[in-house]
Amino acid sequence: MNESTILDQHGRPMRRADLLQEVIHATAMGAHMAYNTDTIATALDPSRLRSILQAAATGDARDYLTLAEEMEEKDPHYASVLGTRKRAVAGLPIAVEAASTDARDEEIAEAVRRLVEAPEFGDMLDDLLDAIGKGYSVVEPIWQYRDGQLWPSGYEHRDPRWFQFDRLTGKRLQLLDNTGQGQELPKDRLIIHTPRLKSGLPIRGGVARLVAVAVMCKSFSLKDWMRYGELFGMPLRIGRYGPGAKPDDIAVLRRAVTQLASDAAAIMPDSMRVEFQEIANAAGGAELFERLAEWLDRQVSKAVLGQTMTTDNGSSQSQANVHNEVRRDILKADAKQVMTTINRDLVRVFVDLNYGPQKAYPTAALQVTEPEDLKALADALTPFIDRGLQVESSAILDRFGLAAPEKGAATLRPAGAVTQLPAMNQQKPCACGACGSQRVALNAEEQRDAIDDLVREELSEWQPLVRPVLDPLQQLAQRSTTFEEFRAGLADLLDEMDDTQLVEALALAAFKGRAMGDGGRQ
Repeated sequence: MNESTILDQHGRPMRRADLLQEVIHATAMGAHMAYNTDTIATALDPSRLRSILQAAATGDARDYLTLAEEMEEKDPHYASVLGTRKRAVAGLPIAVEAASTDARDEEIAEAVRRLVEAPEFGDMLDDLLDAIGKGYSVVEPIWQYRDGQLWPSGYEHRDPRWFQFDRLTGKRLQLLDNTGQGQELPKDRLIIHTPRLKSGLPIRGGVARLVAVAVMCKSFSLKDWMRYGELFGMPLRIGRYGPGAKPDDIAVLRRAVTQLASDAAAIMPDSMRVEFQEIANAAGGAELFERLAEWLDRQVSKAVLGQTMTTDNGSSQSQANVHNEVRRDILKADAKQVMTTINRDLVRVFVDLNYGPQKAYPTAALQVTEPEDLKALADALTPFIDRGLQVESSAILDRFGLAAPEKGAATLRPAGAVTQLPAMNQQKPCACGACGSQRVALNAEEQRDAIDDLVREELSEWQPLVRPVLDPLQQLAQRSTTFEEFRAGLADLLDEMDDTQLVEALALAAFKGRAMGDGGRQ
């Protein structure tokens, strides 16, 4: 079949051979230049930034996208927190769920698993997450035939400056041409990610727009800080010469004072001297610039990560845990949105090309696991297990990330547990089961000590000892017709009970136990 279900920009089915051709090519000149030497950040001021942001909001985003890229290259803090947010998503495990339990759907799902487990898929995911900063990102799959099917051999990230949003809705992406006009993009050929970071136009949703003012102000602060260091980093140097100094001598002194600033060494005549004088009212200036830069960094952290506790000092562990929950909400949203794009623009297209249109498609998802207090889980389960609650060991091993022990492997045991039974009890039980019961009895017997033997011996004669005490009570119960009559006769019953033999036997047993050392037993 020469035609596919993939349509071109005019809605016509494309030939499969055409799918092997790239949609967008980099050029040396024109709208799709591979190298871009434009720079915005070096001459940025509030007026210039205002013009850039206004132009981007009205359809001309080239300067804004250039600035967004330069911010990642020139501001270490912004690059760090934005990279943290991207890597938090890209590092999540991915799972694929079949559309149903049907064999055909399971086969398709297995093919999609191979698709998302390919090494190049991870790089593509990183490229798509560039949309977090700029508002959108475009990646083109490069298709090739493999084993009779079409598979992506790689993914090419396309420069966002090669595109623009349409002037009517501001939401439909178009390809720029050499005339500056927008061309409609072919359907199902590109992976276009426009995360919904805020309501409104996608170009206004990137975090680069949100933090641009803070990054600009920080650059001003750093420049002023450097100037301050040049002016006040070392004391004022004053060269003094006598009234009879000649112009050549004065020039020598000037060079000496200048060299002290850069080389910390100078040569001058004996009749001249250099004094170092501290500049008044300079104390605290350096702290001002440092606090301003740190405050601006915290605002950037809040804008990108939703919190500051894991990126800045001065926080407690409990505070960081609370703020990590806020960041986890952002992580969940980023993961959900990027996988929605991948399922729409890659998974569905891959299935249509190789298996034809389906009523339902497999779904790929990044798995965000919730943090769990495993110690609290263990402490909570222990008393229930001790009371007979049946818990599958494999479920607990999975929660703790532990593998089931292989047969014959050395395993950990509770402290004080018997690690090896006597050789006579290590034999394999016979089929009848009686031998096993006998060994259990033998084990219990071997664990007895002298005190246990004494107790067993004394209890063997308990009936004759308690009979003189229980007989009068039994006779009263037999002759009583009501409970009230039985309770009334209990007061006179003590004289009829003879506990002499019982008391003597208990006293003798206590004496024997003391002699055997029962006081040391717990």
